[in-house]
Amino acid sequence: MAQRRLPAEWEPQSAVQFTFPHADSDWAESLEEVIPCFVECITQVSRFEKVVVVCADVDKTRALIQNARQDNLRLVALPSNDTWARDHGAITVEENGQPVLLDFMFNGWGLKFAADKDNLITAGLWQKGFFGDTPLRKGGLVLEGGGIESDGQGNLLTTAECLLSPNRNPHLSQEEIENRLRQLFGVNRILWLHHGYLAGDDTDSHIDTLARFCSVDTIAYAKCTDALDEHYGELAKMEAELQQMPYKLVPLPWPDACYADDGHRLPATYANFLIINRAVLVPTYGVAQDGEALGVLQGCFPDREIIGINCRALIEQHGSLHCISMQFPEGVVD
Repeated sequence: MAQRRLPAEWEPQSAVQFTFPHADSDWAESLEEVIPCFVECITQVSRFEKVVVVCADVDKTRALIQNARQDNLRLVALPSNDTWARDHGAITVEENGQPVLLDFMFNGWGLKFAADKDNLITAGLWQKGFFGDTPLRKGGLVLEGGGIESDGQGNLLTTAECLLSPNRNPHLSQEEIENRLRQLFGVNRILWLHHGYLAGDDTDSHIDTLARFCSVDTIAYAKCTDALDEHYGELAKMEAELQQMPYKLVPLPWPDACYADDGHRLPATYANFLIINRAVLVPTYGVAQDGEALGVLQGCFPDREIIGINCRALIEQHGSLHCISMQFPEGVVD
C-alpha cells in the first residue's frame, strides 16, 4: 500500500504558480491597480525559485515582469476565468517519497462563480510538460488548496464551514470526507475549526485566511482584539478551539477595517502569507498594523527573509497573497 504524505509549505520548493489577471477576468475594471501586486509577487518569488505564470498573452505578460529573474520564469498561455491559483492549482502529495500531483475539482467556491476554464489549468500545464515526469491524478473531490493546512507530520487543519459546505461534496458525510482526506493525503489527524470567518470572504472560511501552520509546533492565527468589531465573537471562539490543540499559538495583529467603494467590508488578513524558499511573503494593506504583522511573522520564521507586499488591491476581489499562489515541492517543476 502506498505511503502518502502532504508536505508542509515550508519544505523545499521547486516553483510557485500564479495565474495572471486579464481583461476577461473579474479584474477587468481594476487591472491597473492589481497588476503591480502580481508583478511584485512574481518578481520577489523569482529571487528564490522558479515561477510558473499562467496568462492570456505570454509576450505582454513577460514585458510587465521584466524586473523578475528571467531564468526562473516559466510563462504559458492558457485560458482562465480568474486568478486564484491556490484553489485551482494542483496539490502535491508524496507517494512512497515521490511527488504526485492531485487535480481536484474547482467549482467556484461552492458554485458562486464560473470556474470551467480554471478547472482545466492543471491538466493544461501537465500536458504542456511543465511538471516533467510527475504523475497527475484526479483528486475525486471538490477541494481548494486554501481550504487545507498541513504540518507535514500527518496533521491537517481545516474548517467545517468550507469542507462540509453543501455545494461542494453534498453526497459525502463528514466521516466519508475524513476518510477520503486520510486516503488522499496520508493524514492521521484532521483538526476541525467550527468557528471563525472574515466579512467579504467568498470561500466559506478558507483556513488560509484564519490560521496557518508556521512549523511542526506553531500556528499563527487571526485574533480580533476589538470587542465592537463584528468578528470579535467568532474569532474568540476559534481561538478557544485552537487552544485545545497541541500547538504553540501566535496571534496575528488585527488590521484596521478596509472597505470597498460601495461600503462593504473587505477580507483583510495577515494569515494569508506565502512561505517560499528562504523567505515569507506577507500581505500588507496600508494600515497601521502592517509593520507589527511583519515583526510577528519574523519571529515565527527567524531564518527567512520577511517581505511585505501591498495587497490592498487584491482584497477588492476578496482574496489576498496566499490565494493567488500555489507552491510545488522540490522535484515537480524543472
